[in-house]
Order: sequence, then structure tokens, then C-alpha cells
Amino acid sequence: MKKLFLIASGVVFCTTVFAQRISKITITGTGTVSDIVIGLDENVQVYISKEGQIAKWGFDRFIGNQENYNDYLEPYVGRVEYYSQNDDEALRGRVKYIGKTLISYYPSYEIESLRGKLKSIGSMNMDYYQSFEDKSLAGNLKNIGQQSITWYPSYENEALRGKLKTVGYTSLSYYGSFEDKAFRGKIKSIGSFTFSYYSSFEQYSGSMKNGMSVINANGLKFYLRNY
Repeated sequence: MKKLFLIASGVVFCTTVFAQRISKITITGTGTVSDIVIGLDENVQVYISKEGQIAKWGFDRFIGNQENYNDYLEPYVGRVEYYSQNDDEALRGRVKYIGKTLISYYPSYEIESLRGKLKSIGSMNMDYYQSFEDKSLAGNLKNIGQQSITWYPSYENEALRGKLKTVGYTSLSYYGSFEDKAFRGKIKSIGSFTFSYYSSFEQYSGSMKNGMSVINANGLKFYLRNY
């Protein structure tokens, strides 16, 4: 009986702790982050920007079957609540609960650069870079849960500035401004995965030549768009 209780407790604990996760990071053809997708229970996906704003959310019916290349989401039919007009002015009208997951935001009494940004999704807390660290990074996500996030600072090559540099233990590199114009600024490597592109002198100029559009690096999924 004691063993069964411990197993049940472990299941509840794991469900609580691991319910939210970074399920995908989408990078455009120019090397910029389009979306960071947070996965919730019941195949719900929350798309957020690098500045910590929710772009969209909903039910992803493709999970477990195929890749959702077009980021198509269906309306979630479970519990949904929003902050009311009685809540802090920075929170009003924003989604508060999706299913069992509480979503919080930085209120109006926080410093101006944080007001209205996502503070947490379930157990995943979020922090942001401030202007005193590097003006070009100010407002960008610094942490999502246990994953630290860095961006290329303002003193880097112009094709790299402001682009995603690391997520946890995974590093990203890009083709610099001195490279062929067809692929300068595009992603060059993610962890141990490398990418090459057709040059400006070849057919399919700028299209991916070697590499995969969807990879899993250190437990993180990256989707590379060619546009």
C-alpha cells in the first residue's frame, strides 16, 4: 500500500513539474526567431515572441502524428479564463488560465520594460534582459524555466547581432555579413547539426542545400523555415 502511494505521488509530482516545456523554436530564413512554443497539457501549444508576448495559442492536432509545419492550431475547448477589469491594468483582458495552467504577467507597478510581459506559464518563470546589460538585447527573454537564453550582443558581426546564441547547453551560429549574399545571416549550426545553402550563383539560391528543417538538439526541437 505504501509503495502504491509513493508511485501515485510520483506521478502527480512529475505531471505538475513537467507539464510545461519548450516544445519548439522556429527560426526564419533570415536567422531570426519567429516563435518560441511552450507545450501545455492536452496538446495545447502557446506561441510566444522573443519579447515575451503571446502571439497565439490553441490545440495542436498534429502532435504525435506529423510535424505541424504551418503552425495550424484549433480552438481549445477546455477551461479558458481571462483577467478581468478588476485586475491590474497591465493584465486586463489577457488569458489567465488555459486548462489547469495559470499564466501570469508583470503588473503595471514593475519597471516599464517588464510591464505586460509574460512572467510565468505554469511552473515556468520568465526573465528578461534590461537595457543596462545591452541595449540591443533589452526586452528579450533571458530565462524560460530552467533554460537560460543568450543573444548575440551589439558588438558582434552585424549579421549576428540580436540573434539567438544559446538555449541552455545548445549553441547556435550563423553565416556572417562577409559570406555570400544568398545565405549571410542564415543559421549555420545548431549544436552538432550544420547547414549549408545554395549560393547566389546556383539554382535555388538561398535554399537549404544540406541539413534538415526539423532537428532535435539536446532535447530541444528547432524548426528552420526557408522564408
